[in-house]
Amino acid sequence: MSGRNSFMIVANRLPVDRTVEPDGTASWRRSPGGLVTAIAPVMQRRHGAWLGWHGAADELLEPFDQDGMNLIPVPLSASEVELYYEGFSNATLWPLYHDVVAPPVFDRGMWDAYRAVNQRFAEAGAEAAEEGAVVWVQDYQLQLVPAMLRRLRPDLRIGFFLHIPFPPVELFWRLPWRKELVEGLLGADLVGFQLPGGASNFRRLCRRLLGLPYKGNEIFLDDRIVTTQAFPISVDFGELDRMVREPHIMTRAKEIRAELGDPEHVLLGVDRLDYTKGIGLRLEAFGELLKEGRLQPNEAVFVQIATPSRERVEEYRRLRDDIELQVGRINGEHAMLGLQPIQYFHQSYGREELAALYLAADVMVVTPLRDGMNLVAKEYVACHHDLRGALVLSEFAGAADELRQSYLVNPYDVEDVKRQMMTAMRATPHELSRRMRTMRRRVATYDVDRWAGEFLNALESPASRSSTPHTASWRSG
Repeated sequence: MSGRNSFMIVANRLPVDRTVEPDGTASWRRSPGGLVTAIAPVMQRRHGAWLGWHGAADELLEPFDQDGMNLIPVPLSASEVELYYEGFSNATLWPLYHDVVAPPVFDRGMWDAYRAVNQRFAEAGAEAAEEGAVVWVQDYQLQLVPAMLRRLRPDLRIGFFLHIPFPPVELFWRLPWRKELVEGLLGADLVGFQLPGGASNFRRLCRRLLGLPYKGNEIFLDDRIVTTQAFPISVDFGELDRMVREPHIMTRAKEIRAELGDPEHVLLGVDRLDYTKGIGLRLEAFGELLKEGRLQPNEAVFVQIATPSRERVEEYRRLRDDIELQVGRINGEHAMLGLQPIQYFHQSYGREELAALYLAADVMVVTPLRDGMNLVAKEYVACHHDLRGALVLSEFAGAADELRQSYLVNPYDVEDVKRQMMTAMRATPHELSRRMRTMRRRVATYDVDRWAGEFLNALESPASRSSTPHTASWRSG
């Protein structure tokens, strides 16, 4: 088993992006996404391996080391990117799991590709894991991997974490391949969810679909027990808190406000460009506040960052067009010479620039129609050691369960969003500091280290291990 790994992450993507310098040389840098931000520190401490696709179709790469991690690329063809990733993962599962905000597509060709790619990931994981290794599978793109991996390597300890919501039985029941997906997840020893409601939905589904009994958090199979539990994901509070205390970050935050014209209020939205994020509704609310005269164009500026996402998918191209038309219409109606009330950016930003934006913003507006957690809300809180700033947060984001001192809104109710935006902007410094202090205490206590530690402790605990019978060791061919 030499050269194999005692701890592995299996995820759709590797935690790095390839960059090409002007002279043509290529290098890798850590990806900015929430999953990477959450798990990379754990990987570095454990000197583990991360198995995933590297982002380019029809290309084979050898394993390589980067940023203190052993990275194992899994190849995908252009057809698989279209059918497995853009297709079944993001045109079928993503909308279904997000309360059918958009209609899911049920296509057998997409399903076949999803199953084939999951099998490839499982085989790569089986080959790279040492005897008795801990393997932590991530998210909705790889829900068949736990069972496939268990068939290949019954000696492994397998965990799975779902970063998006798990839907109620009535929605999941629409899926033609519902049985296969549930059986895939049951290959894990521990299945983690963002919220208790997701774990409860899954247990009820197992009973209704497969007739499996459960008690508390445990589902009883014929030969073993699967534990289901909520582990709300979080951010690296310490890193963000240190970053925004750096003089150059504080200076940059002041520069941002000056570049915006030093308005009384800076409102900020930071999202992937996705129909679940509620970007259009929040901009509609802001536009109506301007139209009604409750805000003046020189009084408040709304900065909306919409990170490019799944741009080959038609649904996302239409969304981008709609948002850009909406921004243009609102600015056309309410701009003053040299002042645009909405500053819209369809691009990605580095962590330091985002931290400066968080620090500069008076009101963070996070209004997804449905979201498993939403780490942007927690990042904003972590960046406000000054106890200034307000968080307007959707009731349908997982973070709302923890950040109860935010200004909670129903994102479908434009009047409610308008009301809470105005309340946040008019709040006294004492009120803002009281709310922010409580939210910061929560995020500081329940940070990413605690999230990962609690999940892995539950996965590796002796009590949990005793529920799984001893099986024969796996041998490579």
